[in-house]
Amino acid sequence: MDAVRVALLREVLAGTEWPGATRRFAGALRSSVVPHGGGLLLVGTREYEPWHLAAHLVDEAAWSGTPELAPTLVRHRPRPDAPAQLAVGLGRIEAARRGETLLVVAPTAPPEDLLARVHDARRAGATVFALDEHEGDLGTLAHEALTVPDDAGLDLDTVQHLVSAAAGENAAPAARGRRRFRDRLSRLADQLTAPPPSRW
Repeated sequence: MDAVRVALLREVLAGTEWPGATRRFAGALRSSVVPHGGGLLLVGTREYEPWHLAAHLVDEAAWSGTPELAPTLVRHRPRPDAPAQLAVGLGRIEAARRGETLLVVAPTAPPEDLLARVHDARRAGATVFALDEHEGDLGTLAHEALTVPDDAGLDLDTVQHLVSAAAGENAAPAARGRRRFRDRLSRLADQLTAPPPSRW
């Protein structure tokens, strides 16, 4: 979903909780990931892998100049012959530590083995975020949760679009500020290291 469609969707949802709720969730996610230099793990359930959200976050990370937003997609059944970015299994959640962020997307109740891994990651210091369609154990494990109930008039895919767009948009001004500062610093360094002007 491109920026124009996201803007139209926000207009349609104006007056509801969703534009603000998705921006708050995205801001908390960004605040968890960026200061630590990345380490965003993204996992779904055995039946639902959040490929679409992963791709949008990669795009938003590139657009906003915030590479920390690009996630590692963790898969329930990675294939050994898959490219490296598609071969990360659930063991990566077990290895999560302080400074890393785990985002769990679950349209159905997550299985017990996934919940146990998420619990262990939280105990090891990882920050846990949850996007789901039901209130339950996952929401209680998460530091931040955004639940899309059946009567919301939205589905989980739409909310994921809003979250990923907000994550990139909110990061963009800070990224531009960092680039402007680096550009000024680079020009100053060039002036200081340039050879002296030739004498008349």
